[in-house]
Amino acid sequence: MIIIQLKPKKEESLKRFHPWVFSGAIQKIEGKPAEGDLVEVLDNQRNFLAIGHYQIGSIAVRVVSFDKLDVDDSFWSRKIQLAYAMRVSLGLVDPKKNNTYRLVHGEGDSLPGLIVDVYDETAVMQAHSVGMHETREILAKAIVENVPQVKHVYYKSATTLPFNAPITPEDGYLIGEETPSLSAIENGLEFHVDWLRGQKTGFFVDQRENRSLLERYSKGKSVLNMFCYTGGFSVYALRGGAEVVHSVDSSTKAIALTDKNVELNYPNDSRHKSFDEDAFKYLNNLHTFEQKYDLIILDPPAFAKHREALRNALKGYKRLNAKAFEQIKPGGIVFTFSCSQVVSKEQFRLAVFSAAAESKRNVRILHQLSQPADHPINIYHPEGEYLKGLVLWVE
Repeated sequence: MIIIQLKPKKEESLKRFHPWVFSGAIQKIEGKPAEGDLVEVLDNQRNFLAIGHYQIGSIAVRVVSFDKLDVDDSFWSRKIQLAYAMRVSLGLVDPKKNNTYRLVHGEGDSLPGLIVDVYDETAVMQAHSVGMHETREILAKAIVENVPQVKHVYYKSATTLPFNAPITPEDGYLIGEETPSLSAIENGLEFHVDWLRGQKTGFFVDQRENRSLLERYSKGKSVLNMFCYTGGFSVYALRGGAEVVHSVDSSTKAIALTDKNVELNYPNDSRHKSFDEDAFKYLNNLHTFEQKYDLIILDPPAFAKHREALRNALKGYKRLNAKAFEQIKPGGIVFTFSCSQVVSKEQFRLAVFSAAAESKRNVRILHQLSQPADHPINIYHPEGEYLKGLVLWVE
């Protein structure tokens, strides 16, 4: 195996089990690794530290094991077994009430660079590193062998792998074939999931618990779901007894999917209307008190995917939340989120604080939200905490 030796005193993060080796920490490489190859990482005294996938870039190695062992088929199978066992113990695997969950969450499951979401009999796999891409066939087999309900594995990584990697990935089924019904059950509600053409793996599983919380607050309220995408929050609000639910998204496809999911669960329900419109434009057009809402959900796509965009992202969160505070009725509730990994909890909260101060409304924090248990955060890898949310009472 190719050896990567670190500079003096650069092993401390690995001794604290952080799963990344940065390129600046490397003293020398023995051999010529191709991107995606397994490499052995040693300290400056040539003591073993870890085994991981080599990649080109600032993160040079993603660690898959801190133990010196054979990384063979049984190694990957054991990783999938452990990930599935945790989801079972959490009560997330219930074919009648909840057949939708995240099976693998990258570093949170000690499988950096790999995401797997389960939708009934289909697992959708995304690789974010060449190493996981090269291991996809072994991983697909391990998933089918260790997750009883999964019969199909769809690989969707054409847009998630490093753009300069020397590979030409194609999306498609690794095991099984396209199923006739692209649907999933979450907390007893049914959703159409388009993993072939939809964003990410087809559905935002990470908002499951936050959608349930919203349901508790929806009774008798007028609800506005901004950036609705699949309409998940809208459907939960309807089940919670909302009087009116309006779904807004600038994507025509998202609006069509929202309408489809509302119709699937609440056919011909006059409480729901959808609007194909820009979020800021829609909020700016709410001129009268009667048009304002009791409950607003702000769940935008990531405003910052790279640190270079952080400053503008924080301005965007401030502007969006200020507009919501301006348009919500007294005694209203705002669910506001950031899914940008480069935006910290403190930075997001400061942006919302600034928006509240600008609006001159009295705002209280009711809940501080994060990602659910099937999106675990490796305690040694705090960067894995990407989803931040606040539930706010606005006087």
